[in-house]
Amino acid sequence: MLEVALRHRFGPPPDRGPPDQDRTAPAGFSLDIAFATPERGVTALFGPSGCGKSTVLAAVAGLLRPQEGRIRLGDATLLDTARGIAVPAERRRCGMVFQDARLFPHLSVETNLRYGLRRAPAGAVGPGFEEVVALLGIDPLLGRRPGRLSGGERQRVALGRALLARPRLLLMDEPLAALDAGRRAEVLPFLARLRQGAGPPILYVTHALEEVDALADRLVLLQAGRMLAEGTVEALSLRTDLPLALRRDAGALLPCRVLAHEPGRGLTRLAFAGGELTLPLREDPVGTPARVRLRARDVAVATEAPHGLSTQNILLATLLDIGPAPSAHEAFLRLRVGEAELLSRVTRDSVARLQLAPGRAVWAVIKAVTFDRAGGAPTAAD
Repeated sequence: MLEVALRHRFGPPPDRGPPDQDRTAPAGFSLDIAFATPERGVTALFGPSGCGKSTVLAAVAGLLRPQEGRIRLGDATLLDTARGIAVPAERRRCGMVFQDARLFPHLSVETNLRYGLRRAPAGAVGPGFEEVVALLGIDPLLGRRPGRLSGGERQRVALGRALLARPRLLLMDEPLAALDAGRRAEVLPFLARLRQGAGPPILYVTHALEEVDALADRLVLLQAGRMLAEGTVEALSLRTDLPLALRRDAGALLPCRVLAHEPGRGLTRLAFAGGELTLPLREDPVGTPARVRLRARDVAVATEAPHGLSTQNILLATLLDIGPAPSAHEAFLRLRVGEAELLSRVTRDSVARLQLAPGRAVWAVIKAVTFDRAGGAPTAAD
């Protein structure tokens, strides 16, 4: 488990003292945050630019010494300012992957990778060279130099080098931010494969919700140097009191698995805790786990069973709650479908016209299903 508690102010104190050495944050910005992550999986630090995500990562890596704080990784204390403990960055066993790959340009891909392997502590347990190369699909690249790689290929090599150092914790600072959509789609499946394996826990900084959907198990939501909420990605996707609800892609994130394919109809069926969803045919094997985002704006409701619609995803639901939406003329409906919950965003006029009230049975008419991008391009389905 990673435990983090940090307090730090950039810029001089109100009446005295020189400015901090780290001049990347705006003067006067303060960070005050505490959270813990599980022993496995991906924890995403999510929020707008300037909210403190990269500062947290730098403090965990040992690249920034906070004014007050405590960081523990498993049974090791990496930082405790009250006790005067500050383990140097090179001894923290944190693998770091930045926006830019930072590979040695004069070395081949293989030599870059083996540099990471040489940095692994004696006796450290972790994946071997061939295993990492196979995991990231970079065997054809071993003889090339970084200048002859695409952006996505460079990021895969940087990830491989970090893994071969056999870190206890992998830190990723917006590793896909500098890539175009095509290159991001190239790298995401490899990151998802790493998440599903037995690799080290990952602390992942991003401001892209699609990366959270595809990769994260837990979410730490930041704003202006403070933590607004933490929890599973699925649970926080249903919180309409958080800034996530202001986004156009706000909505429920559902864990699913591929149930069956119907090639004759061009459809794939997914199973989730509330039943089944249908979307255009995919190549994922039956049983493959996946997550789908049902955007609240794509979920309509009906008080009678709909007929004669092109939409195939129509689910019987119970209306649990009616709450405020970002617009005063709209409302969020919280719906229960089996053991799952969904969100619907409708007009206040619809609430009054349909006489909606908690406890009422309704039909959720799902106009689109957005598949996570780790398995390929997003897909929308009627």
